[in-house]
Amino acid sequence: MNPDLKAVSGRMLRLGLGALAHANWHSNFDGYMNDMWPELSVLQAAHAAEILIKARIAQEHPLLIFEQLPRSTQVGDNLLELQHLFERAKTVQYSDLPERLWATTGVKLQKLEQYHSFGKLRNCIQHFAPPSNIDFNRETVNFIYEVIDPFINSSWDLYAIDYHEDDESFTLVEGLICRGIKFLVSPDHTDIFENIRLRWPDNNPKYKKEMKKRIEICTNTHPITP
Repeated sequence: MNPDLKAVSGRMLRLGLGALAHANWHSNFDGYMNDMWPELSVLQAAHAAEILIKARIAQEHPLLIFEQLPRSTQVGDNLLELQHLFERAKTVQYSDLPERLWATTGVKLQKLEQYHSFGKLRNCIQHFAPPSNIDFNRETVNFIYEVIDPFINSSWDLYAIDYHEDDESFTLVEGLICRGIKFLVSPDHTDIFENIRLRWPDNNPKYKKEMKKRIEICTNTHPITP
């Protein structure tokens, strides 16, 4: 295999996490200079999911993310190179990625129906017109923490709350808790739960109980070093 292809998975992972950080920023904060932030959050989150799933598939073999490859007669006597893929290859489409992920890695994507419906929402926004009466920010946040978060955690032991574009992580965490969003608790931010007063939703005791349990388990497993 061409050595250049071996680095594909790592590059895709970094790019996907960058898109995830952008989606977290767009969906959890207000952009006063750009009224399209809610719609952009959907595009970024769907793009992040697509790249991250491909990154996991590419870990098995980088050519598995393609459904159509150049023929040897098109390449000649040389090894298959990235340039050949840019010019002639076709990657697996968003809607087909969960099945390719399962076939190549054995991993089944959680909330499959939500994954597909979010892809349709992305297509509507990108190619037609934004549907009315939909909270795009809420849809994006749900998608990030119900689909992407468990996927990157099981694949690379990563946490979605670690990827954002705000200077202070507690702002994102506070916002998620106020909105009653369940998320995986990152050991890199156990200090947040020790040092800030969290405002729990008054009408959702089950959420409070579940998240406090997650925080306690993470804090006990990864105690803060003085």
